Amino acid sequence: MDKVLLLNAGSSSVKWKVFEIESEKVAGEGEVERINTPQALVTTKFNGEKKQSQEPNLGYEDAVRMILNKIEEFKIASLNEIQIVGHRVVAGGQKFKKATLITPEVLQAIKDLKDFAPLHNPHEARYVELMQKILPNVDQYAVFDSIFFTDMPESNAIYSLPYELTQKYQIQRYGEHGISHSYLAERTAELLNRPLNELKIITLHLGSGASVAAIKDGKAFDSSMGFTPLTGLTMGTRAGDVDPAIVPFLMEKEDMTAEEVMTLLNDQSGLLGISESSSDMRDIEAAWKKGDHQASLAREIFINRVVKYVGAYFAELGGIDALVLAGGIGEHQVDLRLALLKQLRVLGIEVDEKLNQANQEGIISPKDAQIKTMLIPTNEELQMVRQIKKEI
Repeated sequence: MDKVLLLNAGSSSVKWKVFEIESEKVAGEGEVERINTPQALVTTKFNGEKKQSQEPNLGYEDAVRMILNKIEEFKIASLNEIQIVGHRVVAGGQKFKKATLITPEVLQAIKDLKDFAPLHNPHEARYVELMQKILPNVDQYAVFDSIFFTDMPESNAIYSLPYELTQKYQIQRYGEHGISHSYLAERTAELLNRPLNELKIITLHLGSGASVAAIKDGKAFDSSMGFTPLTGLTMGTRAGDVDPAIVPFLMEKEDMTAEEVMTLLNDQSGLLGISESSSDMRDIEAAWKKGDHQASLAREIFINRVVKYVGAYFAELGGIDALVLAGGIGEHQVDLRLALLKQLRVLGIEVDEKLNQANQEGIISPKDAQIKTMLIPTNEELQMVRQIKKEI
């Protein structure tokens, strides 16, 4: 049976999932973590089982070969059954507006778009090249996180910069987590049994990376993420919205280069920077419960920034039909989710505390609530399969 292997690559980890192309059924999945460290962690899930092992000194190519070995070892698929490898690519700019077969020209374009996602595109291009080396006869497709936001209204997409520079350098909001936001929108319409193009929705993808999207007429209307994935909400290590004057200020006061300040904003800020202890909301919540001041502050700021964006998008859309929560934090942090939703009651957004505690997919607002508050586990990989199938 023909299958597709999907890769979601980061700087030190790569997640993978194998789908049967026709049925869209998951055959197996896993992750290789801590690549390029003394002990990599390899996880494989299949048929309700979970296998883990530690492997010494895995580099990037070793990690790819390990994934393929595990797929065969546990009979998830034979390599002959893998007809397509799909790659999640964060930045497609204005160039890519659909899932795209990766040719040499497309691969070069992904590399050239690194300015729009410096922490992501270079790693994704590396895994494309490795897969081309190991499986040279298998078609590779790129599915771009930015696709969903390419048709945002220009008034929401561009910045208040000289229009000539905006056009010359394609400076605008590209949005990220588009694969997730598009899945959430479609799943919301499905669960509510209403046409997507009749709904006004705010979707919250809340994880280590976090973003808010406003959706109207079945399309992206606005996004909290911008020219790069740095801006918007407070994230695990990313600062989110900051005054750009902070960059030259820190360069002068701390004798830093621009690149060093950008590293600080991307890798050393957010929850980690505020708490000075962890970028993981689970750790922040645990420390908050013990009364840790900086963890409490990080939690409060995280909630505050989400509330600000939801309020703005609520006004921008002229009210909403549904508010959707997803992502690692949105799906699993029950107490934080409740605290966030309570702050949104002024907008008519309600939550049933028992349904919230149950933590199941579906509506978590009272039955008579006009605005449906929904918990929907995102499924970026399934959305990627569906986008690839449209193009083959």
